[in-house]
Formats: sequence, structure tokens, C-alpha cells
Amino acid sequence: MDYQTIAAMLEEHGQSHLLKYYGELNEEQRACLLKQIEDIDWKLLDLVHNHKSTEETRGHLEPLGALEVDEIERRRQEFEAIGIQALKEQKVGAVLLAGGQGTRLGFDKPKGMFNVGIHRTLYIFQCLINNLMDVVKQVETWVPLYIMTSDKNHEDTTKFFEEQNYFGYNKEYVHFFKQRMAPSVDYDGKLFMEAKDRLSLSPNGNGGWYTSLRRSGLVEDMRKKGVEWLTVFAVDNVLQRINDPAYIGAVIQSGCDCGGKVVRKADPHERVGVLCLEDGKPSIVEYYEMTDDMIHLKDEKGNLLYNFGVILNYMFRISSLEAIVSQEMPVHIVEKKIPYINDQGELVKPEKPNGYKFEELVLDMIHLMDSCLPYEVIREKEFAPIKNPTGVDSVESARKLLMENGVEI
Repeated sequence: MDYQTIAAMLEEHGQSHLLKYYGELNEEQRACLLKQIEDIDWKLLDLVHNHKSTEETRGHLEPLGALEVDEIERRRQEFEAIGIQALKEQKVGAVLLAGGQGTRLGFDKPKGMFNVGIHRTLYIFQCLINNLMDVVKQVETWVPLYIMTSDKNHEDTTKFFEEQNYFGYNKEYVHFFKQRMAPSVDYDGKLFMEAKDRLSLSPNGNGGWYTSLRRSGLVEDMRKKGVEWLTVFAVDNVLQRINDPAYIGAVIQSGCDCGGKVVRKADPHERVGVLCLEDGKPSIVEYYEMTDDMIHLKDEKGNLLYNFGVILNYMFRISSLEAIVSQEMPVHIVEKKIPYINDQGELVKPEKPNGYKFEELVLDMIHLMDSCLPYEVIREKEFAPIKNPTGVDSVESARKLLMENGVEI
């Protein structure tokens, strides 16, 4: 679009302030700004005005059990045989969600570059690659690895992997792709700018990974190479087992569209999403959505029925992802502290929330599937998320769990 077309479009949407500094920009900056404006999804802004009056309602919720550790151990040989075969045939790829920064850790770089080591250097990315290498060595075949970055950290991430020689992973099997970005707005729906030539944009949530992968052309590449399944996992869990054969085999053997690793809740009130059924389809109910009756509901043996918390480690059949790709994902509006430039062109960093960001969540992808296999793993062996510097789910707690699992730090 040319300047006149975009100016008319902005006036129609009440967003003409985005061109306030256009006359001060050079040609490259102007082109960049116009391209960002051209890419705006205006439907997102409608959500700002509607969401306050629209209360999200859930369908009929029921408990969903899991393939539990005891049964997994009894059938491990069966599951591993299926998983190893699929991995040897390179039918299962892995997707690492790494579009965020380490801001909450006081680290102004990609989160995966954070050093969790004490006596030696051990990066989060390194932990994950080491875990995947365990599988590579077991099946004697490289696993195709797709790493999602964002506009904010793509260059740092790719350069870091090059500098670290991919931590020993075969770079021919590593592919980077950028996550789509979404605009930020104030409470009245006015788009923020973070500089005179840039809108305030942020990654569009962990549910945008597949459409971003698709836009990159990598899904077509997978199809040619015979990849049929994708696991997807977050960057912050340094203990997670990635594409372990028993998990792969169990999901394939189940005939389900997807699978999800789960852990038993530490206590009934743990702040974690739980896999369940919603109107007969797999879903995730967040801890704050559960009634007291649901929280304490037990079976005849006294076990909690809403008992298996998700850890953001899922496996999807690609054909099932393709079947839902045309469906519109729910967009969640999240209140945030958003840096912006004011009327004087000065950067302001607010101390309290001042607007909204828009996110798609992977949990909504689960509900678009017809079936899902919850697969129980042992918390102390596979769940060490790093979200905070200290306390629960922190650098401290992750270091302790890494040492307990024999990892030298």
C-alpha cells in the first residue's frame, strides 16, 4: 500500500497518530513503518471494545484421566518400539517455542541464552539440546528441530547457536522461523508506538506457533520429508524430555490426534491448568476457572479426578493441525505494562499495566482436536520451569532439580 492509502485507512480506524512522525523518518524507516501498519489485523482492535461486555463461558466440563506412570512402565517396551521406529523414519519433528526474552529474570536477551550454571556455564538452550541429544543417541537418528524466534530475538538467537556450534547438534536438522507479531493498544484501543518508526509489537502467544511455522514454508518442507507428527515445548523447562520414544509411541499407538505430558498436582489448589473434557472434546481448564467441587472431586479410590496438570509439552498429528488451520483461534486479551512513546516522542516505561496485548494460546489448539492422550510423567524428573529469579518455578528451584537429576551445573 502507498502512503495515501494507508493514511486513509488509519483515519477510518481512528489511528492517524501512527503517522505523526512520518516526516522525520528516512526512506528505510518510512517503508518499515508502512509495512507494519499494512500488516495490522484490525479485527483485534474490535475485541478491545467487545471483551469487557462479553464474559467467556465454558462448556460442560468432565474429568479426563491419564495414561499413568505405572501403566507406562508396564508397557514401556511396546511404546518404545513404536516410538523408536517413528523416530528412525524421521516422522516426528520437534518445535521449540523460544520467542521470548528473559525479562522476568532481569536478563535482556533471549531466555534460552540465560546461564543456569553455577560452577560451569550451562545455558537453557544447552539443557534442551542435551536432552534431545539423549534421544538422538538412543535411536541413532537426528530429530528435525524447528526453533521459533520473534522479531525481537531472532538475530540474537541464530547468532548464539552459530557461536555455540549448535551445542553439538547437526545444524542441517535445525530450522529457525519467526513468530507472528501482534500490536499493543491502550485501554481505548489506540495503538501504541515504541519508536517514531515502529509500532509496539509483541509475539502473538504460544498458540500462534503452527500458523507461523506454516507461513515460513517449513510445513511444506516437512511434508516432502515425510514428517507426520510434531512435538511442541516451551523454552523454560530445562528438565523436559523431548521426543522420548515411549511418549512418541504411546501417542501414536493411542490413535489420538494429539498428546500432552502431564504431572500429578502437588496439591488440589496448585495453580496449573488441567487436561479435561469440555463438551466431549479435550480441553484445559485453568486453576482459576475450577469450582471448589471440581477441585476436590475424587474417584472411588480417593484419587482427585482433576489431577493432571499440563507442562506445555504436546504432540500433534500434522494432518490434524492442517484440518484446524482454517478455523479461527480464540484471541486472549492480556493486560500488560507496555512501553510507548508519548506525545512528545519520549519513551515511557510504565510501572503499572497501561494497556492490552493479544495472544493465542496452545491450550485452545487442544480443544480444536477430537482426541488427546494425557501422558503422565514424574514431576521431579521432567518439570523444572524457570519463570522467576527466586522462589517457586525459579532459577533456584531449577538448579536444585538439575543437580538431583545428575546434571553438573
